[in-house]
Amino acid sequence: MNIGIIGSGNVGSALGQRWAEKGHAILFGARDPGSDKAKAALANIRGARLGSLRDAAAFGDAILIAVPGAAALDAVRACGTLDGKVMMDAVNWFGQRPAGVTRSLAEAIADAAPGVRVVKAFNTTGANNMLNPRYGAQNADMFICADDSDAKALVAGLARDIGFDVVDAGPLSAAAMLESLAQMWVHLARSGAGRDIAWKLLAR
Repeated sequence: MNIGIIGSGNVGSALGQRWAEKGHAILFGARDPGSDKAKAALANIRGARLGSLRDAAAFGDAILIAVPGAAALDAVRACGTLDGKVMMDAVNWFGQRPAGVTRSLAEAIADAAPGVRVVKAFNTTGANNMLNPRYGAQNADMFICADDSDAKALVAGLARDIGFDVVDAGPLSAAAMLESLAQMWVHLARSGAGRDIAWKLLAR
């Protein structure tokens, strides 16, 4: 599958590396493709390419957006036409909500790009768990939510591809809860638990 990745930080780089290892084609999109940060994102990713935000959006059968919360809506608008595209939203906000966001970031992204099929995913844990979601005899869970069942199934497959168990959290209106879950993960990691922690939903 062709995957466009918007954002060259830890999460985008980790997911790009893992998907490339599974045979997916990766194109990173950056505002400045010539920057050292953008080039560094490709250092450990065999075959990955680098281009503009529009290049990544046009390339991807699925698009991952993994940028700081305050930059998310501008990045989406800079991608150009996204009608019919699947966009995996791994963005979180901490502290004050970004300007113009009254619900979840995922719903704001959907509003900013009519026709895009947004799936909230890959936001509830750290980049270290993207690289290795295995904990002893079990896999970490990845929570996802979306309104489009086909888009959700595609993203669930990409999550399982790199070793996560998938928890379907329902429609996109659940995205705010997943964004809060990310805040809890960061709070615990910074409060002494460390980054080697992950979520697991247990059922009888």
